[in-house]
Amino acid sequence: MTDSSAPLGQCPSCDREIPAAWKIIEYDHGDGNTGVFAECPDCDAVVKPR
Repeated sequence: MTDSSAPLGQCPSCDREIPAAWKIIEYDHGDGNTGVFAECPDCDAVVKPR
């Protein structure tokens, strides 16, 4: 189980930390790993946090 309040990671465009509340979708890669797309609060772009 993951901490739902933990940051999702950094924006690949501007390096801003993306809060969990900005998550748009979470998906399963099929190999047991999970991917996430979120909106960056600074860029206003949908990104894959790193």
